[in-house]
Amino acid sequence: MRRRSFEEIDVWKKARELVNFIYNVTKNKEFSKDFGLTDQIRRAAVSVMSNIAEGFERGSNTEFLQFLYIAKGSAGEVRTQLYVSLDLGYITKGDFQKGKELCVDISGQLSGLIQYLKGSQLKGEKFKKEYKSFRDETQKVVREFYEGK
Repeated sequence: MRRRSFEEIDVWKKARELVNFIYNVTKNKEFSKDFGLTDQIRRAAVSVMSNIAEGFERGSNTEFLQFLYIAKGSAGEVRTQLYVSLDLGYITKGDFQKGKELCVDISGQLSGLIQYLKGSQLKGEKFKKEYKSFRDETQKVVREFYEGK
């Protein structure tokens, strides 16, 4: 299957699931009163999704990797904030576990994609030789990564 857009990347889809989950749990009365934590955890979750997308749309392998690392860091930030939320009694143990599992899954997928990209010959549009565009090259690498699982 050929990936033509970031919306087709499995880890981006999982990050979208995380964003929806975080927005839902932060709507509860107690959590929503803590404006700072609510804003921070929402921003971190959106950062995961956004950085995957932005990296995919960039013109080089190096930039894509950089944004994937940022997305991975943001997933760790969300996970930490879930601990704070649990400790403060804003979320249930069940919600904590679900959020943590999403973050761990995303981090694992990002690590795998990062390692795969590091070992690929993908350079990007700025350095194009074999493929028509960075997007085509990225689609090929992402496709190979997911087919190799």
